[in-house]
Amino acid sequence: MRKPYVLFLSFLSFLSLFPAMPATPAHAADNGSWSVHPAASQIAARPYFYLSADPGTTLKDKVVVANKTAEPLTFRLYAADAYNTARDGGFAVRTVEEKQRGVGAWAKPARAHVTVPAHGKVTVPFTLRVPEEAEPGDHPGALVALDERVDRGDGSLALGVQRAVGARIYLRVGGPTLPAIAVEDVRITHHQPLVPGLGDSTATISYTLRNTGNVTLNPRVELRARGLFGRTLLARDLSRIPDELLPRQRVRLTEPWRGAPQLDWGDVTLTASAPDTRESASASFFALPWLVAAVLFAVLLVGVVLLVRARRGRARPSAPVRPSPPAVPTPSRPRSSPSARP
Repeated sequence: MRKPYVLFLSFLSFLSLFPAMPATPAHAADNGSWSVHPAASQIAARPYFYLSADPGTTLKDKVVVANKTAEPLTFRLYAADAYNTARDGGFAVRTVEEKQRGVGAWAKPARAHVTVPAHGKVTVPFTLRVPEEAEPGDHPGALVALDERVDRGDGSLALGVQRAVGARIYLRVGGPTLPAIAVEDVRITHHQPLVPGLGDSTATISYTLRNTGNVTLNPRVELRARGLFGRTLLARDLSRIPDELLPRQRVRLTEPWRGAPQLDWGDVTLTASAPDTRESASASFFALPWLVAAVLFAVLLVGVVLLVRARRGRARPSAPVRPSPPAVPTPSRPRSSPSARP
């Protein structure tokens, strides 16, 4: 049975360093017990790998695994492809058992297992071979240090948990780049009070944000809602979106709308944008309180029943009229001929 993984991949950022300061890692991926980061260059520490290569070329670099505990730790080292999680679009990587197609298949550490002494660190070289047929654009991934021990926790879980930490790899393969974003399948669900005016009216807007290009995007999403006669009901920039939308990834996102109209008819428009790309999608809505809807339904039902009865009444055939008996002809009296005069 496959064991679940908890991958603690911290979000990494650059940190400016003065030349006189020692080259120490800045914001390395860290879970408190061990960390993984690129080996420091001659200029400064690197919080993550940012690499560039053409198809068919080979890169060489080094990764550092540091042990922060008081006992030796043994890790499984492997490269993995990155993806956006379906839940919130966060940065995540494939497990060691999953199929790797990009960086996870191209990067190979010199050692598959490494034991790091207590409060020590180990530097491991790795090679990244970009295939000739590699598609141009961004190929994100990570070098992962996996603790193969299974943590049973408090024993209440049927399955154990393995922990891992990964240093991100941002690889760009040379060639044409195409930033492209799409908004798909916009839906709106209303949550109306039973009686109009008694309770809050809310709505949930759901949509799919998709990177259809070949470069990583830092998207922005604008939400606009209009009611009858073009009235603006809502206008805001959304914050619950992924910081990085990786190539060929899609995420399903939701946005709450508090104070949604209880009685209105309009549409919701979502506009996603990133440098050199912009796309919009809309969905219509009809807000109607439950009580009003029930009354209208009852009136409609009564109207339909009366209409059906009226049509049946007009279509009912009338009773047949009996034909009158034929009139009996009255016999005519013979005319008397005039008497002859003498």
